[in-house]
Amino acid sequence: MSGADQEIELKFACAPQDLAAVLAAAPAGDDETRELISVYFDTPDLALRKAGASLRVREHKGRRVQTLKRGQGLVREEHEAAIEGLAPDPTLAPLPSLLPHGATLKPAFHVRVSRRQRTLRYRGARIELALDQGELAGGDRLSPICEVELELKSGPTSALFALARALSLAVPLYLTFDSKAARGHALVAGDSPAARKGERIALASEATAGEALQAVARAALAQIAANAAAVRAEAGAEAVHQLRVGARRLRSALTTFKPLLDGDPGVAPVKAELKWLSHTLDRARNLDVFADETLAAAEEAKAPPPGLGALRATVEAARLAAWTQAAETAGGERFRALMIDTAAWIETGAWRNGGRASEPAKAFARHALKRRLKRLETRGRRLERDDAARHRLRIEAKKLRYAAEAFASRFGQRRAGRFGRRLEALQETLGRLNDLVTAEPLLASLSLAPDAAFAAGELVGLKAAGKDRLVAKAAHDLERLLAADPFWD
Repeated sequence: MSGADQEIELKFACAPQDLAAVLAAAPAGDDETRELISVYFDTPDLALRKAGASLRVREHKGRRVQTLKRGQGLVREEHEAAIEGLAPDPTLAPLPSLLPHGATLKPAFHVRVSRRQRTLRYRGARIELALDQGELAGGDRLSPICEVELELKSGPTSALFALARALSLAVPLYLTFDSKAARGHALVAGDSPAARKGERIALASEATAGEALQAVARAALAQIAANAAAVRAEAGAEAVHQLRVGARRLRSALTTFKPLLDGDPGVAPVKAELKWLSHTLDRARNLDVFADETLAAAEEAKAPPPGLGALRATVEAARLAAWTQAAETAGGERFRALMIDTAAWIETGAWRNGGRASEPAKAFARHALKRRLKRLETRGRRLERDDAARHRLRIEAKKLRYAAEAFASRFGQRRAGRFGRRLEALQETLGRLNDLVTAEPLLASLSLAPDAAFAAGELVGLKAAGKDRLVAKAAHDLERLLAADPFWD
């Protein structure tokens, strides 16, 4: 296998009826139509998938090419070589370093696509535009494919994003980070599109602070993309929640890595658009929490208050409307632009040329985590003052938790896990206190019939009765956290 190349590519989900419009909107170039058959291989225990790699053999006009890809996000490592047989050659590098001794490679699934391909020039770059339509097949399961790919062959990366913006204005294109390999494995496993939590960050020992920021930001953006797709397909409480979490994780990263970002004019619009996305989902999330926790608990009580059924019906109608709004947000032009612009900033932003971006990630992490913990401790002194003070403390707890998760791999997951569990306990208690604060204005925003309003008043009163106990528990959780040894020392 030849030496590794870097594949710089953007991938978008697209509706089949819009593919012709993509070609019409793209600059002219050399066109080609190809019928591609690809078979993806892995070991029975998915060793390659666990190593973050994919292996395929693709056939076109009697020629077979073996390709191994490794990495995630915009830039991936690619090893490619022509082979003779139908099966991959396990001796070609870097396969031996990825496979356990004696491992057997077997077909996992296959892909058939009709590819319309155009090589074009745009803003000083040579770009390959590929429109794939076909299907994934694994076992007895099938899944349609309709994708638009933009691959940078030469020239500035900024041109790739500029073309993506132009095409997305002409046609709804949804940035996706799910490769055909990832989709194929999900198909074989029987997984349907669903809410997705953020992936664990694994930083290399020699990682810089800039590389750490990119790893965290790419993971958060992938979480946003996956959950936005789930919300568009069938909005629900968990998908909305994880979409919101992804936006919060990325916003938090911009705060944690602020020393790297000073002087970059691109960070402000990214922060503003992420804030917009988070806030458009607030109502849906608040309704979900009230329905699935407060209402559900009341319905299981021995003596539920009169009017609870009417309250449930009103809340369910309101959250269905909020889910619809969330789906419209995740499918709208502003969201599509947010995704492209944020990805462009992560990969090409001016911050990458700053001096602190090259600082070792571990050294940067120590200072960043220490600073976050100090802010949490300062906010904690006002915990018993009022709701506003507890809200600010809750925000600091979230920021510390996201930062701790981002850097945990550089200090040891076990030590970080013990600290994280205490931090999570504090965050959960503060979250329950925040639910008390948001419940009353949330219910006031609904047009409640008298019986539903009576039930709402009863529930708010019951929750308020437990407030002092929750405040005391939050103080205890904070004390336990501050007594723990910081895992980064």
